[in-house]
Amino acid sequence: MQVLADQIMERASTLPEGAPIAAKSLLHLGTRAAVDQALSRLVRRGRLMRAGRGVYVRPLEGRFGLRPPSVEKVVRAVSEQRGEVVASNGAAAANALGLTTQVPIRMVYLTNGRSRTFSVGKQTVEFQHAPAWQLLLADRPAGEAVRALAWLGPDKAGMALETLKRKLGPSAFGELVSVGPRLPTWLARSVSQAAHL
Repeated sequence: MQVLADQIMERASTLPEGAPIAAKSLLHLGTRAAVDQALSRLVRRGRLMRAGRGVYVRPLEGRFGLRPPSVEKVVRAVSEQRGEVVASNGAAAANALGLTTQVPIRMVYLTNGRSRTFSVGKQTVEFQHAPAWQLLLADRPAGEAVRALAWLGPDKAGMALETLKRKLGPSAFGELVSVGPRLPTWLARSVSQAAHL
């Protein structure tokens, strides 16, 4: 059993920070039961951290001891591993764009995958399934604007778009206008009106 644990740790040491280790990706080393048991032992010994069902991450060694990898790196790695689109939620996007001073307490990301939670150290990270239009331009400023506007809702979208037009600049605002036909009617109307002001 120790040989299997060593093989798992050898594989984990080749991965970048935050890269998830899925139990299913280790089945070439042994049976599912043996892999699960070895992973559980590694977690008890502090050599791995359980991030979610069947998903583990390697803690990083710092001068003050072991620490979990950064949440952003784990989220990015999970999205790449599973082939999902993952983006910050509307409240975080609105805060990042300066449309609100509220700072989200919970770490929530929108995804086109299923809703679930992960643990990264003591931090709980939520993935919430979102409609495709909220994930448009996921990693671009115009995509953050879409999610922020969705979070603000129809009543506040008009005023927020005036601010966004100044903040985003012509190129990013043009991207926002270009996805207008794919947005819900209330938001498409607000974006179209802001574009013609």
